[in-house]
Amino acid sequence: MQLSTILSVKGAFVATISPEATVHDLAARLTQHGVGALVVSTDGQRISGIVSERDVVRALASGPRGLKQSVSSIMTPRVITARPQAHVDELMHVMTEKRVRHIPVINEEGLLVGIVSIGDIVKTRLDELEVERARLLEYITQS
Repeated sequence: MQLSTILSVKGAFVATISPEATVHDLAARLTQHGVGALVVSTDGQRISGIVSERDVVRALASGPRGLKQSVSSIMTPRVITARPQAHVDELMHVMTEKRVRHIPVINEEGLLVGIVSIGDIVKTRLDELEVERARLLEYITQS
């Protein structure tokens, strides 16, 4: 299955945050959207980085002043991205190998068109396996 299929079901909304925002703002935005990561972007289309709950925890390890740090100071600037045509199996390997839980999806112009999480990938794969199981069961019982 391609990422475009996942995005057609889950939607193309991507929660973003400005690089100038504070870690406090970041924590509030993560809570507001109920997500584990935000794409860092000045315009909602071009990716400057990605920031996750783990980054918030690391910032807070420095004490209360961590809440005042800028998102740009804690974000991951080199973001692993994928195209809508990428396959779920391919992404499972990338996410496991690179130890990432969120991958922004970009179009041919490099603009943000969606995001997938490891949860989206696992759910999709489980759905595929369930369909496959049902087909095999039907084949066996009809023979």
